Amino acid sequence: MRIVELPIDTLKPYAQNPRINDAAVDAVCASLREFGWQQPLVLDQDHTVIIGHTRLKAAQRLGMATVPCVIADGLTPEQVKALRIADNKTGEIAEWDMALLPEELRALCDLGYDATLTGFSLEDIGDLLAGGDTPTDGATDPDAAPEAPKAAKSQSGALYTLGEHRLLCGDATRTDDVRKVMDGDTAALWLTDPPYNVAYEGSDGKTIQNDNMEDSAFRDFLAASFKAAVATMVPGATFYIFHADSEGFNFRAACRDADLKVRQCLIWKKNSLVLGRQDYQWAHEPCLTGWKDGAAHHWYSDRKQTTVMAFDKPKKNGDHPTMKPVEMLEYLLKNSSKRGDVVLDTFGGSGSTLMACERLGRKCRMVELDPRYCDVIRRRWAEFRFGEGCDWEAKTPPAQA
Repeated sequence: MRIVELPIDTLKPYAQNPRINDAAVDAVCASLREFGWQQPLVLDQDHTVIIGHTRLKAAQRLGMATVPCVIADGLTPEQVKALRIADNKTGEIAEWDMALLPEELRALCDLGYDATLTGFSLEDIGDLLAGGDTPTDGATDPDAAPEAPKAAKSQSGALYTLGEHRLLCGDATRTDDVRKVMDGDTAALWLTDPPYNVAYEGSDGKTIQNDNMEDSAFRDFLAASFKAAVATMVPGATFYIFHADSEGFNFRAACRDADLKVRQCLIWKKNSLVLGRQDYQWAHEPCLTGWKDGAAHHWYSDRKQTTVMAFDKPKKNGDHPTMKPVEMLEYLLKNSSKRGDVVLDTFGGSGSTLMACERLGRKCRMVELDPRYCDVIRRRWAEFRFGEGCDWEAKTPPAQA
């Protein structure tokens, strides 16, 4: 086979070409700009195109003077006609391996490469990447959390193994504690829900530690915890920080103190209000998001997502006063991480982030200060994996030194 460069104005499209290709020309233009000519056009003896009509249109649009071509020798007119059809039809017969294709696209995204140069649109890529993140069901409702015990079995300072995940009963403001739970890992995503400093007390008397501090002390508390988390995040790692609107100043100020730039504020739109004493009843919670400087961040979804997230509250959220629906946390995980990534949550609460990681194949590294809620997290995960009534202490043992 001999490839020759021919003037583009000497080539003739086949007048009876049955393939409608106008919609593909833009993508082929992008491909030619990125990859150059890797396949020549195939012509008959009269320089009429057999294979490559779309590439010819793209070359004309790009203003190319010559194009690489192969002259097909030894074909009968019938064979030429059949080859035009076969070249398109045989490509349609092949199918994508839908297990491997998302992984290949993810790999391109991880390298910072523009995956749309493959010919897939942003919407297609988003759908394919999301399709590889189907949540895995367990033995219990992922939103179900056991009651916090009066006396805890978990011990302060202890590190526990929950399958692929780790839980430290420790202090989120201590960098050493956060490094301990990470055990040399680095976080691709930090998703957390710190105390809101609103002196919350539920109707059943449940409270949250560090939830009633003086203004400056609360900012210092947040800044210390944010700095500890940032120290274990990879450059470009995304963060999501839920907070109370009334404390928005302190949360944003603490982000600045920790050298985190808030890029956007998301809104969780709840399906029901939270009854209080104010004129307007709260029906939302904000969530600050951005990424650690030093590298580009990763986005694994399409461009149709908005700043408003409408998710129902957990059907039973009395187990921890500010429980988030696992489905919403899964949504954030799918947008900003991939399977196998390490996800950090330094304010574990009842363990909803860990449950979302379990269902989506991420590795959660969680810190929770209150030993009673460490019990909740350990039991919640164990019962999801092994069923109610399992020996949750044995299923979530202390980590080996």
